[in-house]
Amino acid sequence: MIRMHFQEELQRYLQFVKLEKSLSENSVVSYKNDLNRYLRFVANDLQISDLGGIELRHIENYLEELTAMDLSVSSIARNISSIRGFHEFAVVEGMAEANPAELVDLPKQAKNLPDVLNPDEVSAIIDIPNRETDAGIRNAAILETLYATGMRVSELTGLELDNLIFEIGFIRVLGKGNKERLVPVGEMAQSALEHYIEVVRPKFQSDKNPQKAENKVFLSQRGNPLSRMSIWNIVNDAAERAGIEKNVYPHIFRHSFATHLLEGGADLRAVQEMLGHASINTTEIYTHVDRSLLHQVHKEFHPRA
Repeated sequence: MIRMHFQEELQRYLQFVKLEKSLSENSVVSYKNDLNRYLRFVANDLQISDLGGIELRHIENYLEELTAMDLSVSSIARNISSIRGFHEFAVVEGMAEANPAELVDLPKQAKNLPDVLNPDEVSAIIDIPNRETDAGIRNAAILETLYATGMRVSELTGLELDNLIFEIGFIRVLGKGNKERLVPVGEMAQSALEHYIEVVRPKFQSDKNPQKAENKVFLSQRGNPLSRMSIWNIVNDAAERAGIEKNVYPHIFRHSFATHLLEGGADLRAVQEMLGHASINTTEIYTHVDRSLLHQVHKEFHPRA
């Protein structure tokens, strides 16, 4: 049995991946099963009672156990991905100082291409909020910002007023591992943000308890900082009302942001910087999306394709 503290950390991580990545219930169950088995090994076989005590060699021992079970390459890759993500989350959330799984490589396999929206679908979603209402003005600013900057949901909910550098058209984003990056905001998103901040946010901020908002940009109507779940609901509602049949979740705006920039001829290194990817290999997945589009066009229009 996994000790209670590991269970608490696991539940926090599962809640995070469900909201941040909009995983299906089946995928969340797979993550849970993978990590339960891993943490049982850590607690029972290795007799480790704290995340800080887990080292790379312990994870390698566990992977040897998985290999001995004759799991498929894709199953082992999913396990490694689950473990790496869990430890990375633990570091970001202050539950551990280091990620012992950082240097664990995934087995070679075909990469799944991320879901993306086309520009018309993005516009249809962004146009949904009623900009005559306070909530609609805020929601429009949220959708504009997600697409204009490629922010992660956690970065958006953590965004503070001091991070908005509108005089030069940038937003300072605090990403994974508290790494800062500057991202251009664009005229349309900046206009929507300025309108929300000037007209709506003061109404949402509590006069009785102004500290309640913690200087966060996006607030609920009660003056609380918006949660990841709130952002997910706003995005999902707008997509449904726009009649988009794809599975739309906040992170799809990040995928679409990167893909549309590269399709337009943007430099890969520049996109890497804006996304906050530590490795350009992560950014390169979006070039595969671009190539798949080229392949589709070639197949459709070339006489001998």
